[in-house]
Amino acid sequence: MAMPLHSVTERPAIAPAAERPRRILISSDTYPPDVNGAAYFTHRLATGLAARGNEVHVVCQSEVGPASADVEDGVVVHRLRSAPLLVHPTMRVTVPTRLDRLIASISPDVLHTQGHFVVGRAAIAAARRAGVPVVATNHFMPDNLFQFGHIPEQLRAKAGRLAWRDFSRVFNRADHVTTPTPLAAQLLSEQGFGREVEPVSCGIDLTRFHPHAEPKAWARKMFDLPDRPTVMFVGRLDEEKRIDELVRALPIVLNDTDVQAVLVGRGTQRTELERLAKRIGVGERVFFLGFVPDEIMPQAYASADVFAMPGVAELQSIATLEAMATGLPVVAADAMALPHLVDGNGYLFQPGDVATLARRLTEILTDDNLRAMLGKASRELALTHDDQTSLARFEAIYDEVTR
Repeated sequence: MAMPLHSVTERPAIAPAAERPRRILISSDTYPPDVNGAAYFTHRLATGLAARGNEVHVVCQSEVGPASADVEDGVVVHRLRSAPLLVHPTMRVTVPTRLDRLIASISPDVLHTQGHFVVGRAAIAAARRAGVPVVATNHFMPDNLFQFGHIPEQLRAKAGRLAWRDFSRVFNRADHVTTPTPLAAQLLSEQGFGREVEPVSCGIDLTRFHPHAEPKAWARKMFDLPDRPTVMFVGRLDEEKRIDELVRALPIVLNDTDVQAVLVGRGTQRTELERLAKRIGVGERVFFLGFVPDEIMPQAYASADVFAMPGVAELQSIATLEAMATGLPVVAADAMALPHLVDGNGYLFQPGDVATLARRLTEILTDDNLRAMLGKASRELALTHDDQTSLARFEAIYDEVTR
């Protein structure tokens, strides 16, 4: 439902916080229809909080250019004017702006920022000027930016240090800082961030993502996939995801089982991955599903036998959690926060070790009992990441910083 910009600012006299729902403003540089982990988390956070009776506003960049304000899924979404990003034609950047008028019109009880870039930085500054408490959640790693900024390999260490310094300067202004996992919190400490950081899982909807009783052939038919053993990856097809390692593992796995790889997502590396698959003789074994709407993602996971996550810049990996919730064994890179998700439900491999990745995939795909045991363990681990638990903790944090 679209609404004129002025209608968002014309509200009755502000009632005391105790007499009305919490009023939460969430700031993010990325929000659907953007497709990435931070956008998904922010959307699920906003809609989840709204479903629990909170009044939720989101401020983010426009995906088309002009500013707008709309009610989307029970959340008031304020989109700021944006322009194309020259170094990456499929991305946009918000035109810098002060958000004082927006903060004044909403009069939020708390700001929950999801980043320290243009929108987050402006929102924190405006909230501080207005005396609004700030909660900040980090989804950032410098690795996520290197390819988009075309930063040469030899300059990445220095660029990373500068990026972390900038992060600390902005997030030090928050009243409470969270990140998805204990390992992600440890990373911030190692990078010189001196504040206490609380791990709060991104959480997943366990009522939507769960094991399916139907044969996998049924789910594969939905996506026009052959009915054969399937390894799945879900995420952006970008450099730091290292999907080429999964493609390179396929010829080895094919020595023992009739395997195929299904890649869900879009990104800059798709053409290169297609070329690689064709060059090493597995072009007909790699299927690119592109963007799959969130509402049918449970069925996509149901088409797979094992989930692979070779990325090295994951602060939690919502996709891996979703796969676990549907009962899939996991083979993941021993990097960043992924080890936090692998405990009796699959295997880790050293990034770049394609032979071990292939061996682990083969073990799972060729042993029905092992696959069932690992899948059951995945589901049990996922049960500890219920999104309602995460939402309740965020609500408690909001209450703590507004006292």
